[in-house]
Amino acid sequence: MESIEHVILIGAVVMSLGIVVGAFSSRIGVPFLLVFLLVGMLAGVDGPGGIRFSNTWLSFLVGNLALAVILLDGGLRTQYATFRVALRPSLALATVGVLLTTGLVGLFAAWVLEIDWKLGLLLGAIVGSTDAAAVFSLLNSSGVRLKERVASVLEIESGINDPMAIFLTLTLIEWIHAPAGLSGGALLWRLLVQFGVGGAMGLALGYCLANVLERIRVAEGLQAILLCSGGAMVFAIVQTAGGSGFLAVYLTGMLIGNRDRAVSPDAMRAMDGMAWLAQSAMFLLLGLLVTPHRIWDVAVPAMAVALFLMLVARPLAVWISLLPFRFNAREKGFIAWMGLRGAVPIVLALFPLLQGMPDAGLLFRIAFAVVLASLLLQGTTVPLAARLGRVLRPAYPEPLARERLHGTRAPAMDLMQFEVEPESAVTGVRGDRVELPPRCRLMTVARGEALLPLEQAVLQAGDTVSVLAPASSVPTLARLFRTPERAPAWQQVPHDFVLSGDALLRDVAGLYGTRDLTPGEYPSTLEAAMLNAFATPPVEGDTVEIAGLTLTAVRMEDGRIVQVGLRLPRQASAVQ
Repeated sequence: MESIEHVILIGAVVMSLGIVVGAFSSRIGVPFLLVFLLVGMLAGVDGPGGIRFSNTWLSFLVGNLALAVILLDGGLRTQYATFRVALRPSLALATVGVLLTTGLVGLFAAWVLEIDWKLGLLLGAIVGSTDAAAVFSLLNSSGVRLKERVASVLEIESGINDPMAIFLTLTLIEWIHAPAGLSGGALLWRLLVQFGVGGAMGLALGYCLANVLERIRVAEGLQAILLCSGGAMVFAIVQTAGGSGFLAVYLTGMLIGNRDRAVSPDAMRAMDGMAWLAQSAMFLLLGLLVTPHRIWDVAVPAMAVALFLMLVARPLAVWISLLPFRFNAREKGFIAWMGLRGAVPIVLALFPLLQGMPDAGLLFRIAFAVVLASLLLQGTTVPLAARLGRVLRPAYPEPLARERLHGTRAPAMDLMQFEVEPESAVTGVRGDRVELPPRCRLMTVARGEALLPLEQAVLQAGDTVSVLAPASSVPTLARLFRTPERAPAWQQVPHDFVLSGDALLRDVAGLYGTRDLTPGEYPSTLEAAMLNAFATPPVEGDTVEIAGLTLTAVRMEDGRIVQVGLRLPRQASAVQ
């Protein structure tokens, strides 16, 4: 038996190695999570570490707890506006999409692996849902800025699709054990309980936890621990009540994150560390659990299943699920490619092992191989896929420092610091004459070690300015203080000049329109006409054509279109 010192040393070495190697590998696009998984495998029985680890129950416990923390952290960073934009398509992907993926992958796996079709469907359910840990991690670490609607769909889908995958997995296991014991009504009731109890209790318990957090002031580290322990309690209570603890803890996080005084920015940063600790520990432990040489034995059929999932089943499920919604082909293609598999399929694959099902080991090895393939092929190509899908928003630098101003009403105000870059739009402008977005105020100008009066400070490169502004103004402010640069073709905004959303449509159409306005359009502003034309709430970058005018929502605040980009009609050149 190893001494406690050796166990601590081995754990610390493995964790440190994963972080150090991950820091270097992320520069070439290899996801951190894949590195932790591989480090765990190298430390295991087939690797140089030679650690023999086979505790399935402990892996299942750690996996569930880690997923609860990850989903809590993801919910904390999900704004209500995100739900306004993406709830319905995300819900379609999390239900219909998972069901279609399960069926397609299940039948294909049964044919390729030559197993019973019920076992094939069980494998399809295990790998049928996207993974919140993988999606949240890659979207945050890849450095890409996605269009709001696309990013919101991916985040919400990965946060709420676990209940469907768990429901399908447990139902199929029960069906395989006792085929006559399930009825259509019982299945529908179980599904409603999973979503209904999970959603209702998640919001109710989240409301209680948010009130506790607003009234208790402790250090940021303790606040993060209180958040994690509270989230774990919500997860356990809802699971005991028969609902989906994963859905409940995600909704709890979302409710708390949208309460201004419930959690501080410093506590959010501490929660980021908690989420990384949960992810890394989970992937290291799951890497230790697997026996690599046994995965190699099923490498060819496992790769076939993985490729079918990535190239056929997921794209087809996304295409069908998003038919009622306004997504173009490129956006659907990117959402399909971002169907990352991570810890969730591996944790779900532990269910058959814990119940001692025949061929449970085969299902676990195939699921593990599918996860490896997904992280390696999909996880390393996120920036490339985003460029090809044209779903990127122009990048902007984050403020040098940012702090929430307490005691303000909605919209919440932040105190931000920016550095004035050479040849920026404000260079050479006196501090008190800088034109800022609405509700923004320039507070101080620092040069060297001195604070300059605004009425005397002519801004120059290297100055540090402090601005009090709503969080939604960050992109506009960042571009204001940044050196102008020509964006790549795939980042350029499709308009010739910008107008106010309050401008009258009839005035613009009178100058540039190619058809007469309808009686309903004539009195409208550009904003009102665009909001009426969009089938779903728009986001920045959305484009619509009215009276022959191509109009783009350039800047939005609180659901309003503040600035509109106008693209002038292009006349086809005559053919000589």
